[in-house]
Amino acid sequence: MIHKTTEIHPTAFVEEGAEIGKNVKIGPFCLIRKGAKIGNNCSFTAYCEVRTGAVIGENSTFGSRCTICAETIIGKNVTVKYGFVSTTMDFSKKIDLNAGVIGDNTMIGARVMLAPGASIGKNCIIGACSQVRKIVPDNEVWYGNPAKFYRKNTNDHE
Repeated sequence: MIHKTTEIHPTAFVEEGAEIGKNVKIGPFCLIRKGAKIGNNCSFTAYCEVRTGAVIGENSTFGSRCTICAETIIGKNVTVKYGFVSTTMDFSKKIDLNAGVIGDNTMIGARVMLAPGASIGKNCIIGACSQVRKIVPDNEVWYGNPAKFYRKNTNDHE
């Protein structure tokens, strides 16, 4: 179901079976797969893909060229800059791991990669070009390749 207030660019494609809330903006060349669920007031700039079974909470925004893998869960009020990728496939071990979870009120910098089995807690900040390979607890700032703890995030949104 696609809400009537959703704006879909003419070059974007939404597969049958996707659920899209109110006031969502889907930009040029975006692809929303069947079974994806997108909450109210979300926006996707351009060239984003939301794969089957991914769930995105309300008021979340995505820069261009983001890939949200199947079954990834993204909370409310999440800001993701361009070039973000989440994946479940660990090619070195040739196994498919659990999809990632990103908690509410989290900010993710440009070109961040969320590795298989990794997740990011609530109220976190992830620096640009970071590779998140572990579980990031709530209220922390991480960055680097691989991403490491930098400090506690004192900007509490709850």
